[in-house]
Amino acid sequence: MKKFIICAICAICGLATAQAQAKFGHVNTQEIMQAMPEYNQAMTDINSLAQQYEADLKSMQDELQKKGEAFEKEQATLPENIKQRRQQELQDMYQKIQQSFQDNQQALAKAQQEKMQAIQTKVIDAIKEVGTSGGYVYIMEMGSLPFISTTLSTDVTAQVKAKLGLK
Repeated sequence: MKKFIICAICAICGLATAQAQAKFGHVNTQEIMQAMPEYNQAMTDINSLAQQYEADLKSMQDELQKKGEAFEKEQATLPENIKQRRQQELQDMYQKIQQSFQDNQQALAKAQQEKMQAIQTKVIDAIKEVGTSGGYVYIMEMGSLPFISTTLSTDVTAQVKAKLGLK
């Protein structure tokens, strides 16, 4: 009976020790991604695409404004049927600009999601490798939880950067 109690105490102590040795980590993926050349290239591509869309919309708006001003000047002298046709043309141009803006926003969001997906996958794979090789139970994203004890968990951001070959 004493041996059984001693074995039970040893087992409980062993479990407590094993649980006390569980490793937890935290990581700042935003810092990692911003250090990646792929991220900087993706942001450059996205910004240039946004500027291109903006320039296209600006030229469409400028054309609408010119036609609107021309119509304002000559509308008093135009026959009613031509006046209505020009008003419809201006309305169609305005709707085309609205639709182009929406289409551009969707295309920009899709391009951003596609470019970032590959980068995020690469970072997640590196975090998994660091977690597996380091024997971590959890690696949590800094800022994703209300509180992460930085004294009870290890910051593995530098290790993930090293795994990705970043400084």
